[in-house]
Amino acid sequence: MLTKWSLSICIGLICLVPVVIAQSIPKDIWGTWVVRRELPTNMISCWGDEQARKLLGTEIEYSSELFRWKDVATKNPIAVARVITARQFHDENSGQGAGSSDVTFKQIGIHTGQAKRVTIRHPEANISASTDEIPGDDVLVKDQNTIIFSVCGVFFEAKRTSRSPHTQ
Repeated sequence: MLTKWSLSICIGLICLVPVVIAQSIPKDIWGTWVVRRELPTNMISCWGDEQARKLLGTEIEYSSELFRWKDVATKNPIAVARVITARQFHDENSGQGAGSSDVTFKQIGIHTGQAKRVTIRHPEANISASTDEIPGDDVLVKDQNTIIFSVCGVFFEAKRTSRSPHTQ
């Protein structure tokens, strides 16, 4: 009897866990985006100002068949989209001790309690000696024309270009 009860509890708990399904890149971010600015935060970064400035003005492209930043491209990318709360974001991106990194939705310009997060799986990339991240591989959707992402602890804002298929 205890085994059936335990099994019922386990099945019930599994049903409560939100399901995250791998898929192609969501349509709402398809298009071309330009990295416009660095966002000031209280993060400890593995990049200096010079490396961060090199991202400004670069393009990120998303479609069902492609994820591209500059000349680094992933064909047929797999993405995971989920909603992240302000608390989850803070906990996942901030340290626990005094003097640790600390970042909030408010610091990066998101003024709601939650946002859509899209994470794109890709082979390791050699963008810099400090990281294998590709700019734009893990983004928060701020609004229809603005995404936010970080590389090496530095947060950036990118804007959709007018030639993006989603806006035409």
